[in-house]
Amino acid sequence: MGLVLAILALGFLIVVHEAGHYVVARWCKMRVERFSIGFGPGILKYKGKGGTVFQLAPLPFGGFVEIRGMNIAEEIDPEDLQAYPNRPAWQRFMTILAGPATNYISAIFLAVALYTCHGQPTDSYYIGELSAGYDAAAAGKLQPGDRIIKVDGVAMFSPGSTALSEVINKKNGLPVEVTVLRGYIQQPPIKITPKLDGSDLKLELVAGAATLPEPTRTTIFGAACRIAALDRGGLRVDERVVLDLLRRGLAITDAIADKLEADHALVRSEKNRPHFKIGVGLTYDIVPLGFIDATKAAFVYPIEQTKLILGGFRDIFTGKEEVDAGGPVRIVSEFQNAFDRGLPEGIKLLMMLSVYLGLFNLFPLPALDGGRLVFLAYEMITRRRANPKIETMVHMGGIMVLMVVMIWVTLGDVGLF
Repeated sequence: MGLVLAILALGFLIVVHEAGHYVVARWCKMRVERFSIGFGPGILKYKGKGGTVFQLAPLPFGGFVEIRGMNIAEEIDPEDLQAYPNRPAWQRFMTILAGPATNYISAIFLAVALYTCHGQPTDSYYIGELSAGYDAAAAGKLQPGDRIIKVDGVAMFSPGSTALSEVINKKNGLPVEVTVLRGYIQQPPIKITPKLDGSDLKLELVAGAATLPEPTRTTIFGAACRIAALDRGGLRVDERVVLDLLRRGLAITDAIADKLEADHALVRSEKNRPHFKIGVGLTYDIVPLGFIDATKAAFVYPIEQTKLILGGFRDIFTGKEEVDAGGPVRIVSEFQNAFDRGLPEGIKLLMMLSVYLGLFNLFPLPALDGGRLVFLAYEMITRRRANPKIETMVHMGGIMVLMVVMIWVTLGDVGLF
């Protein structure tokens, strides 16, 4: 079910964006020749009453709306008022802007639905428990109730995401600086040394697979919680629970092998690479909202998300972060993982990617909506149209570069790079 929802979510992102172009183009009396989900020759086609051909194409790198006259190779009658070049510049500007704008609007509607039906997550991590034997619990470096703001300068803004573990694992066991709010006071950065957590190893067999469990661990609970199995009503703050994992009566403490000569080989699965932890259990609150409050929060969401995305791009350009690009395969995989954790998680990812797609298309790059808006803004300011041949060459060059990049990241998604 998660895979089906993931594919539908990817389709939703494309359809919403192109629908924005389509609706405004029709409103501006332009003739829309084709509405395509995907690139390439149409697999499924339907011709609407207005003459527009709606099609599904095989390459899921996006979609497009083909408006009469946008192709420089077309012979356009100067008197044809349905042609794109013959419409006023402000109408062409609105038509191009409508795609990214619709992505932002869809994120707002999704946020209203999520916050009303499910609630709004708090915007920060806080520590619910500390694990004994880890540096974070030593000498009271971190305490239950601390809110984690940054780790090594990276803002922790999305509870439940993989941001924290990604930052820690990149250091490969070296100390990280954790900044927390304790009460209402921001503490100086605290150095925490992560350690390997005893990740599962996967025993890959011809007939199937088996998994060796984690080693013994001790957990200190930093907040009162309930466990149904305990008749006395739950655990008290700072109470210790020791979990001893047994297999056939023997405690499992650790198991690492690159190859074991026997009837089968014990190897480390790619899904179970060494994983470092700092020994904190993170949690966050879900705040129920009424419709009015949910709507207010929903309008704030794309603004805050835009700031975070731009901050991420800034860190990439300044060398603080590495580029981690992904294509349709990666996006579907991320959606599947999110929906497998529950519908709210999938909706949150859909909201975030809606904002990302809208913002990315506004970048002033050739072939993107932002690149076209630059030419239209020039025309509206100078009242002179840019040379159509030059503009077309710029956008065609941009399309070729984008297609090469998309093919490259897709091959990377499937492990060919």
